Amino acid sequence: MSLSMYSASVPVLKQMLGALSDVLAKAEAHATEKKIDPAALLGARLFPDMFPLVRQVQIAADFAKGISSRLANTEVPSWPDNPEAGFAELQELIARTLAHVDSFSAGQFEGSESREIVLRAGTPKEKKLQGDVYLLHYGLPQFFFHVTTSYAILRHNGVEIGKRDYMGNP
Repeated sequence: MSLSMYSASVPVLKQMLGALSDVLAKAEAHATEKKIDPAALLGARLFPDMFPLVRQVQIAADFAKGISSRLANTEVPSWPDNPEAGFAELQELIARTLAHVDSFSAGQFEGSESREIVLRAGTPKEKKLQGDVYLLHYGLPQFFFHVTTSYAILRHNGVEIGKRDYMGNP
């Protein structure tokens, strides 16, 4: 039995986005309980040259909607990013992304493993990848990087979360 592109992407994206939502809820509760300005957590970074938490979450959502849309051969929706987003706006973004990812059927992913995926079309940075290479060697690693970095930022800043929180519910 082979693993379908749908099974290798949509359930994984949904699991990790759900976990990210739960981790953000714990971070907001932590900020309230400890009387920490939420902006301190939302703007936190692991290192000065890295993006802050808000941007990490936004990029994770961008990859989730991009992966699912490209593999289903549909237009990637464009949603504006708000650099001043708070916890509520990030939760709305994750909910919208989850709804988008969940809107696809397995049938829409048929043949996507060999479909050509074009990134940054028409630019000097244009990249063409076969669907399975795009998913396994570009899309999912990028998505996991930003989810993991979001988790690490919050853990580093004292939010009491662990591996179970990161993994979410499969």
